[in-house]
Amino acid sequence: METLSFAKVRNDFPILEKQIHGKPLIYFDTAATAQKPRQVLDALSNYYQNEYGTVHRAIYQLAAESTKTYNGVREKVARFIGVSSPDEIVFTKGTTDAINLVALSYGSLLSEGDEIIISEMEHHSNMVPWQLLCERKKCILRIIPVNDDAELDLSVYKELLSPKTKIVSIAHISNATGTINPIQEITYLAHSVGAKVVIDAAQSIAHLPLNVQDLDIDFLAFSSHKAFGPTGIGVLYGKKSLLEQMPPIQGGGDMIERVTLTNTTFQAPPLRFEAGTPPIAQAVGLGAALDYLSALGLDVIADWEHALLLHATEKLEQIPGLRIIGTAAQKSSIISFIVEGVHTLDIATLLDLEGIAIRSGHHCCQPLMDRFGIPGTCRISFAPFNTLDEINFFVESLQKTLKLLCK
Repeated sequence: METLSFAKVRNDFPILEKQIHGKPLIYFDTAATAQKPRQVLDALSNYYQNEYGTVHRAIYQLAAESTKTYNGVREKVARFIGVSSPDEIVFTKGTTDAINLVALSYGSLLSEGDEIIISEMEHHSNMVPWQLLCERKKCILRIIPVNDDAELDLSVYKELLSPKTKIVSIAHISNATGTINPIQEITYLAHSVGAKVVIDAAQSIAHLPLNVQDLDIDFLAFSSHKAFGPTGIGVLYGKKSLLEQMPPIQGGGDMIERVTLTNTTFQAPPLRFEAGTPPIAQAVGLGAALDYLSALGLDVIADWEHALLLHATEKLEQIPGLRIIGTAAQKSSIISFIVEGVHTLDIATLLDLEGIAIRSGHHCCQPLMDRFGIPGTCRISFAPFNTLDEINFFVESLQKTLKLLCK
């Protein structure tokens, strides 16, 4: 990370100045939600104070400028993920909402007996919508198992694929273990049987370079708040030809073309899927967050977070009784672990007293926890502002914590 100044990056995040129980905050929960840099906070504040107006509905200057800004963010998102047309970018409430949109809308085109493939490692948001779709349409849900390293068993995946497969929906990176899945291979194999591919990019959008056209992905979903932007907004990318086939799932203002008392015609995508007043300020914040990530450089971010991952893994592996859950050859900056005889919640609670924020629980991945025979894990996850010194302090604090809990 020679091209970045740690002092500058850390100074971009006001919350890192905060103390927790009298100790400097060490934030190791970016996989749950990312903290916000000043650039995003300033963009939100400036928009509300100086530029706020509705979009798509008025001719006065504030509304016209707000509409231009809002549409500009759609273009910015398209460029960020390697899409040529902003019309393929649908604003949603987040990753969960985006996946549900695909399941409800594109899923309505499926027939009884059609098959959907997901994996054992999926977040509940990429599992429950497909279960509900299978109940509604009498489709069949197929599951790719994971091995002891928390990697997908691609040999089973190949066996599951058939002409009946209509959708394959997979996380780019597991939020529970950090496993990076081979999206290009998964997509190629799915397309070989005519299936469409949905990628949950919640954990990858701010940590790895991603080009949906190069990968030939059909749908991609991510959340702003995991990419250092505001909550309340996310993105669904969909190939234009697919979005044009899909019926709207919500009705209201902005998504209509013409309404009579007896009939309604709808806008073309993406507006067809954006009923009501959109999250305008959140979009502005998302645009600022993408600018921030682009300025840092996703390659640089990935390299630094990988260095953090290697350092933390080496340190944790030296602690007696500690077991890392998820040892895939390709991993992102997420580490989940358990300690024999110690409850994960107790570890997280005592670490909080040291100012260290980590996650404990099942991480909305209960089937994956069942696969490993555990109720949950402790999870640490990194951001560009994290340092090796923070990891060293965390490991020292963890060792002290375990001495207290293991008495």
